Amino acid sequence: MNGSRASPSAKKDIFQDYDIVYLVTEIESFVHDKNWINQFGELLIMQTPDEMDGQWPKFKGKYTYLMQFKDWNRIDLTLLRMDQLETMPRDSQSLLLLDKDNLIAPFGEPSDEDYLPSPPTEKDFVNCCNEFLWVSTYVAKGLWRKQLIYAKHISEQIVKEELIKMLMWYAGIQTNFSQPMGFYGKYIENHLELELRQEFLKTYVDADYKNMWASLFKMCEIFNDLAIKISSYFGYSFNQKEFDNVIDYLQDVKNNKIPP
Repeated sequence: MNGSRASPSAKKDIFQDYDIVYLVTEIESFVHDKNWINQFGELLIMQTPDEMDGQWPKFKGKYTYLMQFKDWNRIDLTLLRMDQLETMPRDSQSLLLLDKDNLIAPFGEPSDEDYLPSPPTEKDFVNCCNEFLWVSTYVAKGLWRKQLIYAKHISEQIVKEELIKMLMWYAGIQTNFSQPMGFYGKYIENHLELELRQEFLKTYVDADYKNMWASLFKMCEIFNDLAIKISSYFGYSFNQKEFDNVIDYLQDVKNNKIPP
């Protein structure tokens, strides 16, 4: 078993998946007749990602069932053929539950080591700043054109992702990069000051154009503050003039100050 149920730091609750790997001598019989999974409970929905693009390629020696049951339990079960064992990396969040044939080398104590955030390189930092600023101009363009879906998508899926990346690095500094931040940064808020968390929540708004403009500038405000702190901490270069110029441009677009 691996994943959050094997993590020493993850908070336990009913929504934690059971991430299980079965080592088997063959997989075809399990794939062709899926009735055997009924013993786990009554299915609500199941996904088999190995067949999403068509027929399962047998040569892979691996097959995964993602199963959500009506009793709220979820099992992500991977069947791995024995001859593929060496291809599976050892995850730090792993527990050996059963080895009837003594085929697997003993596991160490589970840890979060493989899931800790890494400090940014200077290139990582510069690229994050550039992408945030560059794509923020797309949001402004979409808002000016009243292209709601476009502006909302770019704002939430790209601009905010760069802000979250910066938040993750900032949280990493606060914890000496010793605490996992979780998928999609779900644990970041545990490591941020209350005021910063509250300011960040203001970036989540409805589809009102006025509120979307406010969200964009709030993201810029938070990003700028974090970029200054992070660049100072690591001794990296931060182009404040470029940042200010882009903010001025966004303000001009918002106020419809079209150049002559």
